[in-house]
Amino acid sequence: MDVKSALEAILFASGDSVPTARLSLVLGVDEAEIERELDTLIAEYELQERGMRILRLDDKVQMCSAPEYAEVITKCMEQRKPPMLSQAALETLAVVAYFQPVTRAYVEQVRGVDSSYSISMLAERGLIEECGRLEVPGRPAVFRTTDVFLRTMGISRLSELPPLPEMSAPDGQEKLQQAIDRLSAEKQQDQMSFGDLPEADSGEG
Repeated sequence: MDVKSALEAILFASGDSVPTARLSLVLGVDEAEIERELDTLIAEYELQERGMRILRLDDKVQMCSAPEYAEVITKCMEQRKPPMLSQAALETLAVVAYFQPVTRAYVEQVRGVDSSYSISMLAERGLIEECGRLEVPGRPAVFRTTDVFLRTMGISRLSELPPLPEMSAPDGQEKLQQAIDRLSAEKQQDQMSFGDLPEADSGEG
C-alpha cells in the first residue's frame, strides 16, 4: 500500500480534519512516517498549484479547496457572499482565542457587556465549542476555539496568533483591542464568510 496515496484518499473522503494519530493507527505506520508523507503531499499540492490544499490544524490535517478559487467555487454553487462577523462577535472571538478555555462570565468581564448572544452564534457557526464545565456552583461551561477557527484564520496552531501581554498590564486592554482590529482587518482582506449574522441584542454593540 502506498502510504501517501492512502493519506490523500482518506483526507478527500473524510471532508473534515483527521488526527495524525488516527492516520497512524489506521495505516499501521508510525507518526513520523505519516508526517513525512504529509509534508511531501503538502509540497506537491502547492508546487503543482492544484485546486486543493492540505492544511495542518494542530495535531490534525484536512483537505480543502485552494483559497484562490474561492470566488469561482462560490459562483458555481450559486451562493451569495454573506456578511462578516459583527464587531461584538469579533471581540468575543478574540477573547476566547487568546484566553481559552474561558467561561461566558470571563468574556463578559473583559468586554464589559453581556456576551451570551455572541457566544451562542460563534458556537453555532463552529468557531468555538464547549469543552467542559467548571467544578464550582452552577458548573458554568468553558469554551475554546475549534479547527474551523484555525482554518478560517489561515493558521495551523494557536501559537501562531500574535502574543498579548497580561491583561493586568497597563496596555493589556489596548493590545487586546489591537488584536481584535487585526482579526477584523484580516477578515476584510481575505473575504472570509461566516453565514448570515442577525443583529446583535441590545447588550452587545
